[in-house]
Amino acid sequence: MIYSRVLITGANGLVGQALVKLLSTMPVYDVLATGRSSQPRFVGGSCGYVPLDVTREEAVKQVFMDFAPDVVVHCAAMTKVDQCEQHRDACWQVNVEAVERLARWCHRTGSRLIQLSTDFVFDGTNGPYREDARPNPVNFYGKSKLAAENATRAAGLDRWSIVRPVLIFGTGSQLSRSNFVLWVVRELTQGRTIQVVTDQFRTPTYAPDLALGIEKIIRYRKHGLYHLSGRDLVSVHAFAHLIAEAFDLDPSLIQPTDASAFSQPAARPARTGFIILKAESELGYKPRSLQAALRHLGTQLGLPTTAS
Repeated sequence: MIYSRVLITGANGLVGQALVKLLSTMPVYDVLATGRSSQPRFVGGSCGYVPLDVTREEAVKQVFMDFAPDVVVHCAAMTKVDQCEQHRDACWQVNVEAVERLARWCHRTGSRLIQLSTDFVFDGTNGPYREDARPNPVNFYGKSKLAAENATRAAGLDRWSIVRPVLIFGTGSQLSRSNFVLWVVRELTQGRTIQVVTDQFRTPTYAPDLALGIEKIIRYRKHGLYHLSGRDLVSVHAFAHLIAEAFDLDPSLIQPTDASAFSQPAARPARTGFIILKAESELGYKPRSLQAALRHLGTQLGLPTTAS
């Protein structure tokens, strides 16, 4: 049996943990998980773990020399949009220079690089988007991720893939940051009122589905750009109501508002979302509906659900 040696960066994050959980169950993969923490935050996972700061050249070199990966799935990133806007040098170092570093080492060693990107490379004026749509980011986070996409291509001919998700949600162990669904559940469970925008539209992505799509890219040795999100295009406000309905929470606590009500350092694209026909036809990618994803998430959280 020929094993694929898969290096995962950012393995303690939401997507990284979903990948570790999935790939660890598949004997064809030899997985090395990495993250900035000295110890893994995820529970279980039949894989090795080493600390890795992707902004340090010597650390990256050592991992490539020791593990000799066939595939690198790069999930590590600075993803807090307003933080990226306010701390641009740090954002660029993590989101762009680290990718350039990984791409160089992939090129030197013949490894394949799979880079996790974002819908925020688009301006939100004409969503949902296909892969051939022209990017035009409206904030620094989006600009950094677009630059990272360009850096990924330096890994070499037919040795790179770029994966763009949208509004990722799910759960994991000791996550360093929350996500929209967990936030809504927490606030409504505590009986707190939340304001949610009606003028931003997305195709939310369930982390386990995203992991399944990435695994298919690895398995089929696919090259190029793939949009991997859910199918359902909803306003963020409508999504919050679906969450409330799924977990039998009080929807009257969800107050409608629009983007103009928030004074945030970074602009947000109004209407992104993806057309995922390419992933469906080339990869056999089949994301759950939002209701099914929320029902599945409820089992992970140990919460009763009413989603049908």
